[in-house]
Amino acid sequence: MSKIRILPEQLANQIAAGEVVERPASVVKELVENSIDAKASRIEIEIEGGGTRLIRVIDNGEGMDEDDILLSIERHGTSKIHVEEDLAAITTLGFRGEAIPSIASVSQFTLISRSKGDELGTKVVLKYGKLLKVHEIGCSYGSSFEVRNLFGNTPARRKFLRTIRTELAHIDEVIKNYALGSPHITFILRINGKETIHLNNSLSIQQRLGHILNYRDSFIPIDHKISQSSVSGFLIPPEKVSPGPAKLRIFVNGRAIKDRMIVHGVSEGLRGFLLKGKNPSGFIHLTLPAQEVDVNVHPAKHEVRFRNSRDVHTLLSRTVASAMAEEQERIRTKFFSKAEQRETTRGPIDNRIENEQSFPTDLGSAKHLDSHPVPEPEIPPAFTGNSHHLHTTRTHRSPSQSSIIGTAEPIERQIDEIRVQPQTVHPGKIENRPQHHNLLVIGQFEDLYIFCRNSEGLLVIDQHAAHERLLYEKLRKQYLEGKVPRQNLLFPETVELSLFQAQLVEKYREEIGGMGFSIREFGGNSFIISAVPALAGQANPEELFNDILEKFGSEGGKGGGGYIDTILATMACKAAVKAGTELSKVEIDNLLNEMVRANLFSHCPHGRPVVKQFTANEVKKWFHRT
Repeated sequence: MSKIRILPEQLANQIAAGEVVERPASVVKELVENSIDAKASRIEIEIEGGGTRLIRVIDNGEGMDEDDILLSIERHGTSKIHVEEDLAAITTLGFRGEAIPSIASVSQFTLISRSKGDELGTKVVLKYGKLLKVHEIGCSYGSSFEVRNLFGNTPARRKFLRTIRTELAHIDEVIKNYALGSPHITFILRINGKETIHLNNSLSIQQRLGHILNYRDSFIPIDHKISQSSVSGFLIPPEKVSPGPAKLRIFVNGRAIKDRMIVHGVSEGLRGFLLKGKNPSGFIHLTLPAQEVDVNVHPAKHEVRFRNSRDVHTLLSRTVASAMAEEQERIRTKFFSKAEQRETTRGPIDNRIENEQSFPTDLGSAKHLDSHPVPEPEIPPAFTGNSHHLHTTRTHRSPSQSSIIGTAEPIERQIDEIRVQPQTVHPGKIENRPQHHNLLVIGQFEDLYIFCRNSEGLLVIDQHAAHERLLYEKLRKQYLEGKVPRQNLLFPETVELSLFQAQLVEKYREEIGGMGFSIREFGGNSFIISAVPALAGQANPEELFNDILEKFGSEGGKGGGGYIDTILATMACKAAVKAGTELSKVEIDNLLNEMVRANLFSHCPHGRPVVKQFTANEVKKWFHRT
């Protein structure tokens, strides 16, 4: 007798259900997808007992006649695809014809449906896959799916379900996902008779997203179309994102999916805006030609495969980066709009500024540069070639020794040597002084925060974060163009490295040279640093070099080019004006003018905020004046 047997259809359906029906939320997902495909404009979901006692889904879609209903409960009975070629261009959420028979095989299942061409509807009743009744019934247009006693015939499956609260949380997540993916549909969820979700189709996606995420503030809109592909959605501003895993709801052609590549693409677009430990939050809808996406790669259709994932990643990262650039422009317009001119009583700060006789105007004042031309030291061939060099002594300045923030002239300008003559400035009255940033500077607090007045109210700027962002953008631009200016050290620095660090130097020789460092071996694991990036010239060369080697070691192995940005951000952080550094009025103006020109206001490269805006009403509330 043969050992191999053909399984009975009922048993085969139960096995198939193991892939399709994992938990009550899986049932809800499959039935809601059927309703969406049926062009419903209203879907109601009722849940009892965490979904094991009752799941009911009612829609006002196209409905089915008796013939279609009987075919729908058969395995692979579907109206979505007919020939093999249809698999390559699936535009519906369901297509396999497995969901209804799989659900019916592990539950007491009732389906009532009526199409718009019929006077009466049809009701079918199945018990664990066995058809019990088929008869006509008076009902509304659309369909009603009722699932009772889920997994009643497979107690082992029910045993592996989580608590009722956990199962309800999964159901809640499914409904919220489809409410975002199908904004033209009203969704209502009732749990044990209590309405927990009611999202009308009159709500915009942005309003739905705010309700779902319990977020009532503004979003950053994402919208870009190229040929037949598009990216749309809304992201929570990086500074308002909570720490933890990504809370990014992803849709591809209306289908809710999970995809690390898409999360990474969005994260790349937000590089330099998100703090470490935070991940993108919001909603992304990717629309692609159907033939570019394979949705038939996962039993529960949670994942898809892209024909060209690299192009999709690039589209996402560039679209998000472009949206962030537009957000920067919006912030610039808001923060740096001209403050109202008011006649005010002059105070001691105004008098002090007006009485100042002169201000240093350059980052490199003569006090901390060598005052005489210095012969250029003989430098052996280093990692990069022909750069112009700055000749400076390696002096660690105190705030009183020199100006920190440079003039408004572009820093990219390369020169052989600098001898700065201080320029005398007669400031005059505040309102008459040219201020390209259009802010009224109030002063500096804790030698870290710059307080200003603009048309919105009070603006607070973190001087270190602002300067760090400016330096980072300039370093990145110079690196990408292969034109990072070097600053030769008057006294080259000798550093002793570990074996691992020495190996990193050899491995990333080209990148290190491209960042503006000139180093050469000095025997064993010793190296001589003879030049550093000009923009990072105020940092301690040894500390800076060790820091970037640490980043090469921790980030370089992750692949892609993102580690370069991380290292450039570290260099900018080390070189930026530090907390506790007192700035003159001219230095503050120069910093603000640079911010305006660079259009960079929201975050430092590590994601910390650069500016905070407080309206006049917010300030009044501090003192209970509203």
